[in-house]
Amino acid sequence: MERCAAFQIMAPYGQKGRWRELMPSARELRVELGCGKGRFTVETAKAEPDVLFLAIERVPDAMVVAMERAAREKLENVRFIDADVNQLPEFFAPGEVDRIYINFCDPWPKSNQAKRRLTHGNFLKLYRRVLVMGGQIWFKSDNEKLFAFSREEIPQFGFSLSEVTDDLHADGPTGVMTDYEAKFYEQGIPIHRLVATMTPWTDEGNDTDGKGG
Repeated sequence: MERCAAFQIMAPYGQKGRWRELMPSARELRVELGCGKGRFTVETAKAEPDVLFLAIERVPDAMVVAMERAAREKLENVRFIDADVNQLPEFFAPGEVDRIYINFCDPWPKSNQAKRRLTHGNFLKLYRRVLVMGGQIWFKSDNEKLFAFSREEIPQFGFSLSEVTDDLHADGPTGVMTDYEAKFYEQGIPIHRLVATMTPWTDEGNDTDGKGG
């Protein structure tokens, strides 16, 4: 952890509204929720050096591996944050984020666990508080039921869906893969993906009690 200290933001709450000071020339600011060991983070950051990437991860061992990967590549456009997703509005200002990546999050399969899914309405409302209007969520999952839930849930909270597919790699590898995704691809497990674009929306008491799913 000490060797990679330069890649970790130790006090994210003090950065609210000031993230672009880390990279004033950044074309966009993107956030990855649960970066794991960082394969997707690092490869995406390498491919788009003019974008500032902030990767959130709560598992220390995984984050160390991710930071080591970034250090080996000498990346200057990626930083890592140890924080809970529900704290996003506490360290990002409204409209500060251009894109959020959610890759292979825990499906929380039981009905009474729906509120813990990162595509549940309660989380979608949080994302709306930090995304710029027209900002996007890029979501990938190997879990068919979670994806079906997400396709129904996300549009109810002011997002329009596009690029929806139930087999992203049907014609061969597409885009940067996570470590999990590469294993799933080798095993022939189809990957579900969608892009959700934020549109104007008024909260009219949508049901977010977690029923169903």
